[in-house]
Amino acid sequence: MTRMVLILSLLLAMPAAAQAECYVHYKAKQDSPLRLHYGILALGSAACPGPAAATRNAESRLQAAGWTLLNIVALSTDPPGAEQRANAGAYYLRF
Repeated sequence: MTRMVLILSLLLAMPAAAQAECYVHYKAKQDSPLRLHYGILALGSAACPGPAAATRNAESRLQAAGWTLLNIVALSTDPPGAEQRANAGAYYLRF
């Protein structure tokens, strides 16, 4: 009986762990004409990588769309608040 309870507990906890993500807050630019934006992208991992790995990931995603990463503003496992989502606007989870 206790074994079954343990198995059910683990099965119920797995979807919550799978939904955890790392959020990268960044600034990016495009040239000719100059355009700047603040955005938030999600990495599909429960733990945030170091700044170097997050930078590489963000650079590759942004470059594919013609943007240049300026800097990483923050890394967080907490979902962005309403104000942060509003600040990112169209660039919230776009890349």
